[in-house]
Amino acid sequence: MTRQRASLLPFLPFKSIQSSIFFTFSCLILITVLVISLNSYNLSVAAMETNSESYVQEIITQVNSNIQSYIDNMENISLLAMTNKDVKYYISNNTFISTSDRRPYEKRISDLFQAILYSRKDISAIMVFGYNGHYVSDRRITLLNPNTKLEDQSWYKEAKSKGGQSVISPPHVQNVIQNEYRWVVSLSRELKSTDGIRGEGIFLVDLNLSIINDICSKINLGKKGYVFIVDQNGNIIYHPQQQLIYSNLRTEQIAKVTGAKSGTSFTINDDKGKRIYSVHDTNFGWKIVGVAYADDLIANEGTIRRSILLYAIMGILFSLLLSLVLSYRMSKPIRILQRDMKKVERGNFNIRTKIDQPNEIGQLGRSFNLMLAQIKNLMQEIIHNQENKRKSELMLLQSQINPHFLYNTLDSIVWMGEQKKHEEVVLMTSALAKLFRASITKDKELVPIKVEVEHITNYLLIQKMRYNEQLEYDIDVPEEIRGFMTLKILLQPFVENAIYHGIRNKPEPGKIVIRARDLGQMIQFEVEDDGLGMTEEQIGRIWNPPEDRTAGRTKSSGIGIANVNERVKLYFGDTYGIQIRSELEEGTCVTITIPKMKE
Repeated sequence: MTRQRASLLPFLPFKSIQSSIFFTFSCLILITVLVISLNSYNLSVAAMETNSESYVQEIITQVNSNIQSYIDNMENISLLAMTNKDVKYYISNNTFISTSDRRPYEKRISDLFQAILYSRKDISAIMVFGYNGHYVSDRRITLLNPNTKLEDQSWYKEAKSKGGQSVISPPHVQNVIQNEYRWVVSLSRELKSTDGIRGEGIFLVDLNLSIINDICSKINLGKKGYVFIVDQNGNIIYHPQQQLIYSNLRTEQIAKVTGAKSGTSFTINDDKGKRIYSVHDTNFGWKIVGVAYADDLIANEGTIRRSILLYAIMGILFSLLLSLVLSYRMSKPIRILQRDMKKVERGNFNIRTKIDQPNEIGQLGRSFNLMLAQIKNLMQEIIHNQENKRKSELMLLQSQINPHFLYNTLDSIVWMGEQKKHEEVVLMTSALAKLFRASITKDKELVPIKVEVEHITNYLLIQKMRYNEQLEYDIDVPEEIRGFMTLKILLQPFVENAIYHGIRNKPEPGKIVIRARDLGQMIQFEVEDDGLGMTEEQIGRIWNPPEDRTAGRTKSSGIGIANVNERVKLYFGDTYGIQIRSELEEGTCVTITIPKMKE
């Protein structure tokens, strides 16, 4: 052992205590400085990112105000149409005598729409469609597209379903007018009758998308930042690379944008770089999103990084010098403690180290002396526990075959002999012999599960022959786990309890079922009967039997159950053991858990 330890020394990084302490302190200081520096850098960058997010939010708020003003103007135009007497009369249920009677109204309405268009270059078209079949637009002569059915247009159906509320459509090609195909966003609403109850037509304002393009394209969010707009369903209203998205050559964070609340921001970090998304909701269902690249907005990130790195290097150099001095002063008492520990490694527990310093090293020396005393006490306690374990095992083995069971079995053999039942005599005598052989064999503590199954089978065979139809049993132990090991005579105490306390006093026949299951790293046995069952108080007496004051010992309320539980825990650990669940007049189930072990 000494030669092997000596051969490993050349591979150790340091051989002196001072060097080891210096190296440890240096690593701790280095990690601390790096953590503080990294945290400072992250906090600084986070602060700048927060400022950047606020900056982007302010810009997006301004964009929202601009777009909102355009939409509000369109709303005002629709209100103008709703209150115009000519429009109301034109689309009402009043019937015109002739086309010449209708022309003046159409001219005045068209002139009104043209006057609006002269002052608003962002509007593509203004039209009114009456449910009575009349329609008029800003043009003198308006021809509808014969291939387009007005009632099938989404903006028409939406406006009709909203009952007077304005509807903003997604971008689409407006093809309602013959030979005109414009890329627009439409505002439509249903026009009501004078009493405000009956719908009489649909008012339409088409807004050129070029206006939205002009607003969004002028926004400066760094060199690579941009603005895009989606509706509440995730449809893109505007995007600077809209064609690439439609062609699946570019992706956008549409799902996160639609799920984000107004006025919030989130960050995406992928192969395209770190991007800040700021979302702002409009009053009409659109979401205006600003996308800014962090490296564009955080211009002085490199300067911050270099400054923090410089201060970190200075701190490390100073800390290394300090750790060198401390390691030198601490090395001497540690070497003394190391020398005494080597003596303990050789088995000398009577050594006491002498370190009188009033600091942590002195406290470590005193703790070392106290540890040696505790180790000696623990060694004596282990010896005592081993003795108790063996006593518990002996008590368990002695409790397996009690005289009362032996007397009843021999009495049954005599009775069967008198009745000339020779085969039954041979069978019961053979089973009893095998039972005794398993009980008195003490050379092995662990046996294969198949041996334990054979033992409990012999025991049940004897009891079956004694109680005849009063007792039924079933043993369900899979073949694949019978090769694993278990404690010897583990199941008999529970089967015996099931017979004497659960089934024997039942007015009708009873049944005992023995199962075993593979739980991966453990094996679980169950002994279940349908006997009289137990109360919680009776189960408690099994684990804590009352003392027999006349005999000076405890009365056992179950045959060896407490002993078996102690035996399992002593052998395998506190993780394993026995559990009992029972219901009065229903039966009892005992669960025994042991580790899965090969021989």
